[in-house]
Amino acid sequence: MGIEVEINCNRTSKTTTLIFTYGTLKRGFSNHVLMQDLIKSGDAVLCGVYRTVEHYPLVCGPYRVPFLLNLPDAAGSHRVTGELYAVSAQGLSRLDELEGTSRGHYERLPIKVEPINGGDAAFGVEAYYGHRSYATEMWKRSGKRGYGVYGEKEAKGYVKRKDRPQNLNFLEQINVFVSSCSDN
Repeated sequence: MGIEVEINCNRTSKTTTLIFTYGTLKRGFSNHVLMQDLIKSGDAVLCGVYRTVEHYPLVCGPYRVPFLLNLPDAAGSHRVTGELYAVSAQGLSRLDELEGTSRGHYERLPIKVEPINGGDAAFGVEAYYGHRSYATEMWKRSGKRGYGVYGEKEAKGYVKRKDRPQNLNFLEQINVFVSSCSDN
């Protein structure tokens, strides 16, 4: 499913998929522990800080979970800053599980990114977008205002998966969130 490229990012020569992370998988956030595990096992390498070439909505959903929405150049969106990783097939499988790609939570699709400090755009990159089944409603729910980066301020109030109510699955939590009227 992923676009595979041979890249070393100065540390590995495995066949990998380039993954752009913009939220809790980044350094300093709660799910980065998975990236650290993948780095330790040789299944991921940090390539650097990148940003999207196009403007995308980056919003917070239920429990301040970040969602990149595949609505390029939507009014109110920004070029999004994140981290680029080269990830092995085994690592990609673990990321897909975390992101719920088989459950309709997120979908892994192509994205164009470039180094934050200048340079050529990276090709063959993918990102985990909020699933198309709720993306438009999530954008409306956010007031059609997005972020350029998911940082400490945006993450304030984030609730880890294990601490969320267990009586609803994540898609049900998303549906409750997008149908509510209050500001996120």
